[in-house]
Amino acid sequence: MTAPVSLLRPRLLDAIHGPEGVKALASSQLPQLAEEIRAELIAVTAKNGGHIGPNLGVVELTIALHRAFSTPEDQFVFDVAHQGYVHKLLTGRGGDFFRKLRQTGGASGFLYRSESSHDSFGAGHAGTALSAALGMATARDLRGSHEHVVAVCGDAAFTCGITLEALNNVVSSTKRLIVILNDNEWSIAKNVGAISSYLNRISTNPTYNRLHHDVEAFFKSFPTGVEMNRVYTKWKRETKDFFVESSLFEKFGLRYLGPVDGHDLDALQKNLEFAKHCDVPVIIHVLTKKGKGLEAAVEHPEKFHGASPFDPVSGESKKAALGVPPNYQDVFGEALVRFARANPKILGITGAMPSGTGLSHLATAVPKQFFDVGIAEEHAVLFAAGLATKGFRPVCAIYSTFLQRAYDQIIHDVALQNLPVTFCMDRAGLSPNDGPTHHGLFDLSYLRCVPNATIMQPKDEDELVDMLHTSLQLPGPGFIRYPRGAGTGAKIKPQPTALPIGHAEVLREGSTIMIWALGSMVHDALKLAARLALEENISVGVVNARFVKPLDRALLLSHAACIPLLVTMEDHVVAGGFGSAVLEALHEADCPVAVERLGWPDKFVEHGSSVEILRAAYGLSPDDMCRRVVARWRNLSAERVGADV
Repeated sequence: MTAPVSLLRPRLLDAIHGPEGVKALASSQLPQLAEEIRAELIAVTAKNGGHIGPNLGVVELTIALHRAFSTPEDQFVFDVAHQGYVHKLLTGRGGDFFRKLRQTGGASGFLYRSESSHDSFGAGHAGTALSAALGMATARDLRGSHEHVVAVCGDAAFTCGITLEALNNVVSSTKRLIVILNDNEWSIAKNVGAISSYLNRISTNPTYNRLHHDVEAFFKSFPTGVEMNRVYTKWKRETKDFFVESSLFEKFGLRYLGPVDGHDLDALQKNLEFAKHCDVPVIIHVLTKKGKGLEAAVEHPEKFHGASPFDPVSGESKKAALGVPPNYQDVFGEALVRFARANPKILGITGAMPSGTGLSHLATAVPKQFFDVGIAEEHAVLFAAGLATKGFRPVCAIYSTFLQRAYDQIIHDVALQNLPVTFCMDRAGLSPNDGPTHHGLFDLSYLRCVPNATIMQPKDEDELVDMLHTSLQLPGPGFIRYPRGAGTGAKIKPQPTALPIGHAEVLREGSTIMIWALGSMVHDALKLAARLALEENISVGVVNARFVKPLDRALLLSHAACIPLLVTMEDHVVAGGFGSAVLEALHEADCPVAVERLGWPDKFVEHGSSVEILRAAYGLSPDDMCRRVVARWRNLSAERVGADV
């Protein structure tokens, strides 16, 4: 842990209410400011959880940025924006607002334009910064203004195809753009692939930068040195590195500066000031230590990328309580290990999320059947499609919110060819502390319309294992969605059961209302049914839908024929979701039964302290759902009485 800030001197951080406060400090005060920021970051995230590792690594870099530039006129675009906590503290969002980080009414864990004018672009997914910054710089050029645009990209962002697409277009779009390559060798997991290896070589080769600097200084020592240096640079590029190897970025037309020590404020400021006056796009390669200032975060960077509340001294999680059921991700990961050991054709694929998805179990147990492709979801899905054409059974473990990025590959490359790829979609439903960029509330809507797809959601851990077993036997693509966090505590059978495709499960019989619930909402439905029976004397049944596509139409229509009111419950937006699938089936069968759909509205749901608080804010608390069903039943009963009269 970082050394405690002395109580004998006033906190500089408390007096900073915007970037002008950072500029007002003497250079000699900046190390104290960095120390205070690290102490604040550790204290707040130890209580609330959050992305502590990435933010500890960019303290000096963010201070230097605010010393060299003036936001909001100048604009910073942070890739992913999970390293924006320091930026928040320096732009007037400290104090109680920051101390409620990721909680209801407090600062978001990411950057949003609606939260502050200093947040020029919102983000939560990797690889977006360079494209967005290039668009902003081009817009500046078109309108003739002069502000600076700075893209702050982690090294892992350069494994994203979209970043490389933007890199290819930089010099054809603008002559003024500053790109910070924040190189800490990690995304969430250790970076993989050729780009990572290249950056490691260039950052550990002191000869590279010295040669570039010495040759440039040599030419500039002559009266016509500036022009001579330009000729040298052009000649070097065209002679394929005959004299001095040029960086990958120089081949794309960007001027490369670095590597620079990302914790040396003086070096950072000098390079940023130089970049401000360049007449070509510039990339500054900055080397930082992820988790700097918290020993546990340095030693375990993957664990502390996005941490639950933890003890700031030991680094131990505060949520490691006894008796808590295992997380769905671990149930999935352990089941996949069991299946992969029995069948070498089963492979696990993740996009830089081995721990978050549970595939770290497979990586440890059967490493030859595990693939981490980096932050490249499109490639992950297309890679899986290629494997499937050769008789393998790939399993893509990708969060619901991140699978959106590979939508074209899902349709065009997997479903169109009816390839047997299994998609396991963690974080389906809310990721409450993370907010709208991470909620998995749209996957049913974007997948239901895809031909050949089989879509399911388990009510508990045992059913998740059954669904994985079932999907691994499908002739085409299978999609399994499940929520973040702990399961229900259901005991897992020694041997999984292959589920009949498109068959639901009746858990409770009823004659007046039948609730069709999906996944995590099944247990809420059982509680609601019991409450309605007790308080309203209504006979209410419950169905565990299991499958969204194909839907159990036979059972649904049999209920519609004799039950006056059907209720659907889903942890998903109502628009295009499970309830919509029920309505469509009833409409196609010309069945006019009343349906009440319970799910999330057509809005982006903000971050909050818990799922329960957010559900209450959107009319999905147990009391709210009960009132809606009772009101619908009473209105329906009144209509029927009126019709009889």
